[in-house]
Amino acid sequence: MSLDADHIVDRRRMRRKLTFWRVLAVVMVVAAIAGGAALSSSNIAGFSDLTSGSIARIKISGLIRGDQDRVEALERLGKSGARAVIVHIDSPGGTTAGAEQLYESLVLLKAKKPMVVVVDGLCASGGYIAALASDHIIAQSASLVGSIGVLFQYPNVADLLKTVGVKVEEIKSSPLKAAPNGFEPTSPEARAALAAVVMDSYDWFRKLVRDNRKMDAATLEKVADGRVFTGRQAIELKLIDEIGNEKTAVAWLAKEKKVDPNSPVRDYRLKPRIGDLPFLHVAAAFTLDAIGLTGLARRLEESGILMTVERLNLDGLLALWHPVTGN
Repeated sequence: MSLDADHIVDRRRMRRKLTFWRVLAVVMVVAAIAGGAALSSSNIAGFSDLTSGSIARIKISGLIRGDQDRVEALERLGKSGARAVIVHIDSPGGTTAGAEQLYESLVLLKAKKPMVVVVDGLCASGGYIAALASDHIIAQSASLVGSIGVLFQYPNVADLLKTVGVKVEEIKSSPLKAAPNGFEPTSPEARAALAAVVMDSYDWFRKLVRDNRKMDAATLEKVADGRVFTGRQAIELKLIDEIGNEKTAVAWLAKEKKVDPNSPVRDYRLKPRIGDLPFLHVAAAFTLDAIGLTGLARRLEESGILMTVERLNLDGLLALWHPVTGN
């Protein structure tokens, strides 16, 4: 009995120690996140080692949303001594309003600095809206470009609520107020109203493509059905201008905009949202490991759950390409 009691006491002591170190690890991660956020706020927005006479490299990646910090950073870049700007895009798109905001900011920047877009891997939907701000778009032959279209998604749990015996009651000023709400079948009138909103934004997107890419009606019909195209296909369809990479962009700036090809290309970092910072993903994985959930972060990444959760933060009309993948 004495040995069993001692064994139990030892196990409890070990558990307390393990709990202490796990809590300490979490505290250290939180401190690292806070320090990284503070460092990012002071260093990422604005010029990081960008000097007068260089070509500024900016990167647009991930989901695109409205971001006033990004607008202000691009305004500062326009007032800088940079000779030109190379915009790298690797994005599936995002909200239509966020993409429009980014497009307008890049148009203003182009009025002050020679600008060229380089598609790194994906330039779809809202990402392509941003690319349209440039007079010259370069992509790799295997890059994916296009997905010209607008989407409005909403869940409908009416059948589920009926199954569990829950009814949501409401009083509203008119039939189309807060429609659709997901708690009842969508009425034909509500569906028609939403379709009108989607098509209005879609017409705006199509006009943007037609005017910026100098595209005839027949070609526009081919590219504006929501599909993505490879770089090789995109150049034939006038969605891009050239196959290449950053070196190709520098050569174009030298030939067409008389920019010194020997100018150094240096990063100009746009201030990201805290949730988009890469170190947060590392910190999250470390925290899961510290509390005994080893491998969970990796499984979430592989399953696409993290991407799905991020998409839930996108409200309103979407200009987004994200195919559903399965096993």
